[in-house]
Amino acid sequence: MQDKNAAPLAVLVGVDFGLPHFDAELEELGLLAQTAGLEPVARVTCKRRAPDPALFVGSGKADEIKLLAEQTGASEILFDQALSPAQQRNLERALGMPVNDRTMLILEIFAQRARSHEGKLQVELARLQYLSTRLVRRWSHLERQQGGTGTRGGPGETQIELDRRMISESIKRIKERLEKVKRQRATQRRQRQRTDTFAVSLVGYTNAGKSTLFNALVKARSYAADQLFATLDTTTRQLFLPQIGRSISLSDTVGFIRDLPHGLVEAFEATLQEAVDADLLLHVVDASSPEWVEQINEVQRVLAEIGADKIPQLLVFNKLDALTADRAPVLLADTYAIDGVQVPRLYLSAWKGVGLDALRDRMAEAAQAKWEQAWPGQGDGDGDGDGDGDGDGDGDGDGRANPPAP
Repeated sequence: MQDKNAAPLAVLVGVDFGLPHFDAELEELGLLAQTAGLEPVARVTCKRRAPDPALFVGSGKADEIKLLAEQTGASEILFDQALSPAQQRNLERALGMPVNDRTMLILEIFAQRARSHEGKLQVELARLQYLSTRLVRRWSHLERQQGGTGTRGGPGETQIELDRRMISESIKRIKERLEKVKRQRATQRRQRQRTDTFAVSLVGYTNAGKSTLFNALVKARSYAADQLFATLDTTTRQLFLPQIGRSISLSDTVGFIRDLPHGLVEAFEATLQEAVDADLLLHVVDASSPEWVEQINEVQRVLAEIGADKIPQLLVFNKLDALTADRAPVLLADTYAIDGVQVPRLYLSAWKGVGLDALRDRMAEAAQAKWEQAWPGQGDGDGDGDGDGDGDGDGDGDGRANPPAP
């Protein structure tokens, strides 16, 4: 008999349609399940040319999943791919237990982790948009009709129509509140632009170590853990760079993941706007992950979706300390091709503090280049405006002030 305080048991299911990124071991889905508070007890994979229209996996495989769930005592089935509302409903009827897909699992994690007012609004919006297409499968009372004097619905309005209308009104209200938040963020960004702040944004696959790197650079205490989606809310701090004698703005954003629901990308537009408006993206990569190439491609896909793919990038291959000797890089600084463009790359360990000085140097160089381009001769960082970097204000570079003219 399962302990009441134990995590609910779940069976993981993945279908290989011949796509290159198929996770045969369902490792990432297992991590998502654990992050959401579930305990994976069994994994089922199969190959198909195309999803079964009714049950996604076909009736034979559905029977196998049901038997496995009964044998392991699982109380929920999790699919690694997105299910249509009809497939989800049919599977629940066939299996006799809740069935959720990757999208719902990510939404559940986001709902658990959101802390800021904006983050909670974004998660609620994405959740309502997802549930609006799945009303028929969740509640049997939806088939009852409302009507008559004194009821909330119109004459003959079914409960499902009433619920759909209520969800639609809630979505509208949340979008209006998010638009207000978006305007507030735009005001903050304009203020940074007026003060000529160089903006750097951390992006990358979830659990690549962005928050650990953020904390190491700005001595902050943002939550960081070895788990998926440890950070959901954008945090921005000032980072002083002694190389140029000025501060830059550094933002830590939500991590990306394969098959990130499109609704979540839309819902988190206000948060991801920090990446869109950045002068430089620090694309953090888990160098120890065997899937780092696919993870880079997924991050690039999401960046393109939000319009941030043209912003200059610096690839930061983190977790250098976790690399085995045979996988250690020959050089700690080189380039890597993304979409045919050579992007500068640095190897470092945010946890051990290795390579952080080289990263600060690169950020300082990028900020200096921007300021010199905007104000030729005034981007030397010494504050005198002459462009020579010596601080005396005469422009000759010798460090001594010129005598007054006769």
